[in-house]
Amino acid sequence: MSGRQEPGTGGEPAPTGIDELLERVRSGFERIGPRGAFDAAADGALLVDIRYAALRERDGTIPGALVIERNELEWRLDPRGSHRVPEAVDHGLRIVVICNEGYASSLAVASLRQLGLHRATDLIGGFQAWRAAGLPVTS
Repeated sequence: MSGRQEPGTGGEPAPTGIDELLERVRSGFERIGPRGAFDAAADGALLVDIRYAALRERDGTIPGALVIERNELEWRLDPRGSHRVPEAVDHGLRIVVICNEGYASSLAVASLRQLGLHRATDLIGGFQAWRAAGLPVTS
């Protein structure tokens, strides 16, 4: 991915570590904190919870957030897709992706941005940061 050459491999690019990949991906968009996500939702942004069911059952959910598990995210949010959710109206939609701690969501945002959803971002610290900030959670 990085284009670096690993010695003795016949010219294949050197592997990219996850920390390097996260840093690269995150440099392409501005992430927001819990209060920023709360305010964005109040201004019409779509909060999208990609955590798996066991985490939602254990910790609760964010009121008004759309639950789309990670493996369905692109199909549900692509405004041109045949399996899109009704909320996926256009590529200018403001989307805040929320995972458990703010790692998987960054990678998900990179994928959404490749689909042209240029206003997609994620929540720094994920659901755990939202809850720690004392923002609304339902069980």
